[in-house]
Amino acid sequence: MINLADGKHDPELLKAQAHVWNHIFNFINSMSLKCAIDLGIPDIINKHSKPSWSSTPRGKTKLVTLPELIAALPVHPSKARCVPRLMRLLIHSGFFEKQKVSEDDQEEGYVLTNASQLLLKDNPFSVTPFLQAMLDPILTKPWHFVSTWLTNDDPTPFDTAHGRTFWDYGGHEPMLNHFFNDAMASDARLVTRVLLNECKEVFEGFIGGCWRRHRNRGQVHSRSFPTLGLYCIRSPTCGS
Repeated sequence: MINLADGKHDPELLKAQAHVWNHIFNFINSMSLKCAIDLGIPDIINKHSKPSWSSTPRGKTKLVTLPELIAALPVHPSKARCVPRLMRLLIHSGFFEKQKVSEDDQEEGYVLTNASQLLLKDNPFSVTPFLQAMLDPILTKPWHFVSTWLTNDDPTPFDTAHGRTFWDYGGHEPMLNHFFNDAMASDARLVTRVLLNECKEVFEGFIGGCWRRHRNRGQVHSRSFPTLGLYCIRSPTCGS
């Protein structure tokens, strides 16, 4: 470690400051993504887009120009100038890309990436429910209380922030119970799809359980593994 206060290491001083700032403002990435989901940007690009001149192995790439995107968004006219700033952040984060409308045209449009395809509402492996749950104020608030939690005897930061356990909160607040269940189901659909495709032999002959709320997924597993024993778990906090 060098002495950054001696005035002889300005490059290192600026590098250290940049490292600190990067961690200070990291929340902007997740909140910008949440904003895009709240506004429906991935679905707008997917549904309102037109084919571009470029193509992929799966066919023509679909894009939306900035004016088309702004026109489709429910933003106030005075805030339209903020949309390209938001999109620049999301492009930097890898959720969208820019492509030319045509080979001879300088106008560009926004296209989806592999990551943003997982944010589409009609994608059976959409992770949007998981994103909305994890970035909900109910679940982000405890992070502001970690230092306080470390000084008391509460079992979790959630208890410190909300004055009750997570499960007690969910038992009295249907909204939390609902979006948390949807988040877990969303994550499980994607993970189990990969497991069924890549690790099928591991599950042969196993006995598994499924929550009653998501028994349809258990039926899919049953069809995939005829020899797999399944039982259904009924839980008052998981719906019916």
